[in-house]
Amino acid sequence: MTLRVTDCAKRALIPIQLLFLLGTLGIFGLTFAFIVRLTAQTCPTRFFLFGVLFALCFACLLVHACKLVRLVRGGLGISGWWMLLIVIILWLVQCVIAILYVVLVIVKGNKPCVYTADAGTLDDYNKDFVMVLIYVMALMAVTFLISLFTLCGSTSCWKRHGTHIYVTMFFSIAIWVVWIVMLLTGNQSLGHQHTWDDPTLGIALVANGWVFLILYIIPEMCLMTRCVSATPKSCGQSGQNQPRLLRQSYGVENRVFAQDDANQGCDSGRSSPSSPPRFVDTLPMKEFDTSKEFSIPRPQQRDWAQYRTHHLPQQ
Repeated sequence: MTLRVTDCAKRALIPIQLLFLLGTLGIFGLTFAFIVRLTAQTCPTRFFLFGVLFALCFACLLVHACKLVRLVRGGLGISGWWMLLIVIILWLVQCVIAILYVVLVIVKGNKPCVYTADAGTLDDYNKDFVMVLIYVMALMAVTFLISLFTLCGSTSCWKRHGTHIYVTMFFSIAIWVVWIVMLLTGNQSLGHQHTWDDPTLGIALVANGWVFLILYIIPEMCLMTRCVSATPKSCGQSGQNQPRLLRQSYGVENRVFAQDDANQGCDSGRSSPSSPPRFVDTLPMKEFDTSKEFSIPRPQQRDWAQYRTHHLPQQ
């Protein structure tokens, strides 16, 4: 069975949701860099990919939330190409930050990416690791605030998508607060020093990846083909682009029945069978003239003797 996305507003979200899915798969794959012990090879990978992958995911959620803020109020929101461009720009900012740190601090700086078991050196490593992720934390905060505005609007259909983003960001922020506290002060206070640093980061990656998968990706895939846009103009009807004189504004058109209320048919994916259909355009009603005869003529038997007398030549 083939599933198709018929709503153009949802179809515009497919590129950024594919990028989000790729970022989530990358987060699961990055876990192996923290399973292997810290070396000169795994250190740049950790510094670069950790922030880059999360920046890609949170940028997709931020742009999606910005579009939903307009959709819940009956608008159209950002177009698909603009959404993709904004995601790429937000993602490239973290890429530049990570590249600058790896090149200037690790490669050419006085902090080579080889860390021993010295506690002071590992403390500096943990602090630098958190400092590189400040931009990602800013994306998280902005996305969480904007997701609150997606819950306020007249179109309840799109509020469900905003709820997915809000819940995803809430648990993501909770996971980040826990692993940052454990990485900087928690492990030392528990007496494990830095032996729990890599397990803490690995667990944080897996936990946040499952949050993305369960709370956002799976629900969005389920709603992809179910929710109908509340604004039919979002699909770009061809008649709206035609001049006024060329459009037919009266009479019976090909579309006979109007679409039912989107708020009622959004959850079920179809209109309610109990609601009667509404006519879009009807012919003007006119009263018939009763003085005229509208009966169907019937065949009558002719008088052949009289017909021969008047129509046939006389012999």
